[in-house]
Amino acid sequence: MRLSTRGHYGLKAMFDLAQHYGTEPIPLKSVAVRQNLSEHYLEQLIARLRKAGLVKSVRGAQGGYILAREPGKITVGEIIRALEGPIAPVDCVKEVEPKECNQADYCISRIVWTRVRDSIAEVLDSISLADMCRDAEKIHHQNRDFDQKRGG
Repeated sequence: MRLSTRGHYGLKAMFDLAQHYGTEPIPLKSVAVRQNLSEHYLEQLIARLRKAGLVKSVRGAQGGYILAREPGKITVGEIIRALEGPIAPVDCVKEVEPKECNQADYCISRIVWTRVRDSIAEVLDSISLADMCRDAEKIHHQNRDFDQKRGG
């Protein structure tokens, strides 16, 4: 299973909104600049995320986007599914509407792909945006400490 830029960039955008959670609405232009993303492409991704109920838009001069729920209650799995669709390494084991297969009852590789799907889903569903923010903070502190030790 390979994620497209939809999932990759959408997760970066949601992470950015999570880092600014509890402040004023964030304009997409700001997210695009900070995350080095195309604003036009980001608009398309945000539309999908809004439709999935993960972000809310705020209109007006001070408008922008905010998370629909607190960062600890939005998982990476929800974001990826909203942008990429059901998780599955092959179509016959999709989480939703798996493709019919005339060999499903005795296909040994289907067991492998089901386990792969379940493992991926378990990991993605176990990581929240709050977890990502905490990890980013740890990395920031480690890099700062490293720079200080180097004399930079």
